Amino acid sequence: MHIAIAGNIGSGKSTLTAMLARHYGWEARYEAVSDNPYLEDYYRDLHRWSFNLEVYFLKERFRDLLAIAGADHTIVQDRSIFEGVYVFMQNNKAMGNLSDRDYETYMELFEQMMSVVRLPDLMIYLRASVPHLVGNIQKRGRNYEQTMQLEYLENLNRRYDDFIYKMYKGRVMVIEKDGLDFQNNPKDFAQIVDRIDQTLFGLFPS
Repeated sequence: MHIAIAGNIGSGKSTLTAMLARHYGWEARYEAVSDNPYLEDYYRDLHRWSFNLEVYFLKERFRDLLAIAGADHTIVQDRSIFEGVYVFMQNNKAMGNLSDRDYETYMELFEQMMSVVRLPDLMIYLRASVPHLVGNIQKRGRNYEQTMQLEYLENLNRRYDDFIYKMYKGRVMVIEKDGLDFQNNPKDFAQIVDRIDQTLFGLFPS
């Protein structure tokens, strides 16, 4: 089984991925951030490095999907290939950071990849306001994220909502993140687990 955790930068995807993996005994797969050779360059010069960054992420996520498809156990994934394409890539294109030629090449590559993979069994969308995202981004203190523009996060939030509510064809669970602290409040985490149990296994809260 394949569970994907979706959400904007700073929404808590990695934290929830780790907690669900620990709770259920699932394997966790994380987005390539610390080892990404383009990420710092991208935040310094979005126009120059957008295509490189997006192709790198596409390659990494496709490799993960192939491994997930061949696995005999449940895997929970921090961000899916679909968000990378329909949220981040589309946002970069709209911002003028990619040429039409690069965009078409990227989308053709993605479409070919989709011929050999399937949708996750469940996508969990952590929906958060921009102030909530900014607070989390500041807390974790990654240098290259501290100069991120509010408009950038706002645009990503709009694209996430469009993707989840209008484009994505798979099964989705939306979690409104602003009022939750599942990392530090066991009751909040238990609410999420109860919803997953009901959605995936037909179990009702005890």
